[in-house]
Amino acid sequence: MVKKDGETINMKDKKIKQFVREGYARIANRDSSCCSTACCGGTDLTAGISKEIGYTEEELNAVPESANLGLGCGNPIAHASLREGEAVLDLGSGAGIDCFIAANKVGKNGKVIGVDMTPEMIAKARENAKKGNYGNVEFRLGELENLPVGNDSVDKVISNCVINLTPDKGRVFREAFRVLKPGGKLMVSDIVLLKALPDSIKNSIDAYIGCISGAIMRDRYIELMKEAGFHEVEIIDESSFPIECMANDPTATALIANLKIPLEKVNEVTSSIRSIKVQGLKPEETT
Repeated sequence: MVKKDGETINMKDKKIKQFVREGYARIANRDSSCCSTACCGGTDLTAGISKEIGYTEEELNAVPESANLGLGCGNPIAHASLREGEAVLDLGSGAGIDCFIAANKVGKNGKVIGVDMTPEMIAKARENAKKGNYGNVEFRLGELENLPVGNDSVDKVISNCVINLTPDKGRVFREAFRVLKPGGKLMVSDIVLLKALPDSIKNSIDAYIGCISGAIMRDRYIELMKEAGFHEVEIIDESSFPIECMANDPTATALIANLKIPLEKVNEVTSSIRSIKVQGLKPEETT
């Protein structure tokens, strides 16, 4: 039993990462789903659900269709204020959807780096980059706690429903702070909690892969960003976690059945799960 960032982790970090990596490798190969936009209807409705969480039709039409696996819980780019020529880093880039949307906004003079720890996702993203002829996008294999990115090298850091999967969230935020240029911005969409989950779910590997049991309390999430050095930390938007996702997601339904969770408990759990968009700024250098 280990404690990290105010949460109790019942597996060693490496074990958690192994299961998450294997789970997302299956998703990359289309063998599975997760508690994400795709959960509410499968791949046929992925584009429609993506619009509901903040993506525009123009954004979705401008990127390779196979880049959208429906794994997000919001659109961090909508509030990232990307500008022509900027360098952008995407934490947990998956098949590349946010990287490609960002690349279209920063233009040929800009650069986008996607980092993901799953080789299958990196391979899929690189294939999509080739399909879309994205010369200003690069995908790197790596862990968010040890980013393969130089100090003070990017203008914006974005992430979409991935930091909740990491055991050491504080370290992820410190790494994001390290790679940002002074004055740079972190913009994240993620899953947080209003109250603690039942132990049966919190200790479940399936729930961890499904973006549920890895989530921490909302206030603690904000504290960790501030502790990493971010200023002006602010929740831009917050919404409830739809119960339809729990009902239609194969991972969630299997979890409910295996743990014999009654419907009223499912309602209670989903009411405590929130999707947030939160930003933080790295202070300018002082002279």
